[in-house]
Amino acid sequence: MNSIANRIAVSIKNANPEETHSVEVMEYSLGIILNTLLIVVSSAIIGLFLGRFAECMTFLLCFCILRLSSGGFHLKTALACNIVTTLLSTTLPSFVTLSNSALWIANVFSLIIIITFAPNPDKNARISTSIYPLLKLVSIVIVLTNFFLQSTVVGLGFLVQSLTVIPWTRRRTQ
Repeated sequence: MNSIANRIAVSIKNANPEETHSVEVMEYSLGIILNTLLIVVSSAIIGLFLGRFAECMTFLLCFCILRLSSGGFHLKTALACNIVTTLLSTTLPSFVTLSNSALWIANVFSLIIIITFAPNPDKNARISTSIYPLLKLVSIVIVLTNFFLQSTVVGLGFLVQSLTVIPWTRRRTQ
């Protein structure tokens, strides 16, 4: 994806060198767009193949909406992110069902994690800490919606995303 983003950015820069950003800035932005598009298209195709298109897209949408306000850790490479996100958004809603009590527990667990750790934005994000309380509140409200919806797919999306908010750091031994 990075090479495609680079080629597109270079083409845009060559077409209009005066009124465009640097190739690096455009390549970075295009990389995000292309990787997101790859995840959505891959999940849609696999969801169609599995006969679970709506569930896969619902999971992905819920995961992404909560991620916008709560943040979370990133995998080391875009390829790893693409593969893991596509696998999660297609396998979980296709093969995992939760009983009413398990869904309730998943919702409560997600809510506790969000209350405790959100927001946890990427270190490169330029988000003012003054809006962290608002981001936390939005994240809490998003998770609370599934107490009313009672959707396994939504609950799984929120649970997986909430787990990425936990600051998983290794202890260093000396």
